Amino acid sequence: MATARTPQGATGTGGAKGYKGRSRVSGSGRKRGSVRAIGRALHLPFTGTARGIRKATHAHGAGESGLGKLIELHGVNGAGDVMITIALASTVFFSVPTDEARGRVALYLAITMAPFTVLAPVIGPLLDRLPHGRRAAMAGAMLARALLALVLSGAVVTGSIEMYPAALGVLVASKAYGVVRSAVVPRLLPPGFSLVKANSRVTLGGLLATGIAAPAGVGLQALGPRYPLYGAFVIFVAGTVLSFTLPPKVDSAKGEDTALLAADEQHLHGPHRRPVKRPGLRTVGIAVTHALGANAALRWLSGFLTFFLAFLLREHPLTGQSAAVSLGMVAVAAGLGNAVGTAVGAWLRSRAPELIIVTLVAVVLGAAITAAVFFGAFVVACLAAVAGFSQALSKLSLDALIQRNVPELVRTSAFARSETLLQMSWVFGGAVGIAMPLNGTVGLSVAAAVVATGWITTVRGLLSSARHGGAPRTNLA
Repeated sequence: MATARTPQGATGTGGAKGYKGRSRVSGSGRKRGSVRAIGRALHLPFTGTARGIRKATHAHGAGESGLGKLIELHGVNGAGDVMITIALASTVFFSVPTDEARGRVALYLAITMAPFTVLAPVIGPLLDRLPHGRRAAMAGAMLARALLALVLSGAVVTGSIEMYPAALGVLVASKAYGVVRSAVVPRLLPPGFSLVKANSRVTLGGLLATGIAAPAGVGLQALGPRYPLYGAFVIFVAGTVLSFTLPPKVDSAKGEDTALLAADEQHLHGPHRRPVKRPGLRTVGIAVTHALGANAALRWLSGFLTFFLAFLLREHPLTGQSAAVSLGMVAVAAGLGNAVGTAVGAWLRSRAPELIIVTLVAVVLGAAITAAVFFGAFVVACLAAVAGFSQALSKLSLDALIQRNVPELVRTSAFARSETLLQMSWVFGGAVGIAMPLNGTVGLSVAAAVVATGWITTVRGLLSSARHGGAPRTNLA
């Protein structure tokens, strides 16, 4: 006898099975929803932070022009550099007694900085020959440091001689990146942006990334001296990829030529004595060269204080503080001063960058003299803060003068060459700092004398340029 079939899910047993199936489906759906909610909660700090960083770096047209990507790349550069700095400092400076550390740092300077002073003048002209490969040059500088970080990760453990040539390679690659970055910024200016504001944003991005990466580097250092270098490897590999995301116009050299850093025609030699039809090729203007000289004095002071105070405070800590705390206080003061100077440069609507530079160098000179006479914890921290503030704001004023006085035809080359000169000044300042006796009054007196020389030799030219208004101005706001 045939029996009637009741569709499952309507009544009877089939209905019960259908109900149970829906229960299992709804239960698994709730589980998947909970997992997704937990995943979103775990990712939110990272994705939210990333969105916030992207919003800040791409504001006011920086995203459309490509400046935002350069800000992010410079942040990656700063984070990687601070990882390597932490690893090398722990190996060369903190791991041995003061006398031995001084000898090791002197050896480090001799093996790395001395060749760099020979290579540095070549970096700018060499990169001038690669205007169509700026993204590749920046990526190459990142990749070179990534590979050298792996070499250093073995050398810092064994103490082998490989550490010194690898450190030299890192230094050269870092400075090459800095020169190319200075040449790239003018290509990525958003509409209505001045070079001062653009450089301020790039520099602030690097400072913030350095401040974030430094504690992470210290934490990795606690695991072992090679771990910050592993972190640097990962960061620089990311920077290599990020370099190629910059806009193609970075590689364009249309209308560019080579700038000569000479104040007037009388200082030129060889073929450049012949008349040049294109304006700006035989001179960058007296204001620019004198501003560069003043900035070189401040950059020399920065290198000097970095090495001199590092050893002085290790041997003679500030009153009531340990050596590590003393060094930390001075480093924080210098970093805060640099950040504030950069922020003021982005905010300040400068109509007289020459006067700003003259005033800043005079203030630094006064701070150095005061610190030499009344050497102590407070005045040393104040000197570090004033030097950091003045170096940042003075460099931005130099950028403004280059933007105002140097024709666009040679502006990129002028930035590359001026940056190389400033980096060499820092190297020479560091060399003097390591050679000085550990006497605060004597050392800071020498520093004040160098700053005074830089100020005296440039103040007249800068004031004269300010009185005459310089070349036709562009918007510096």
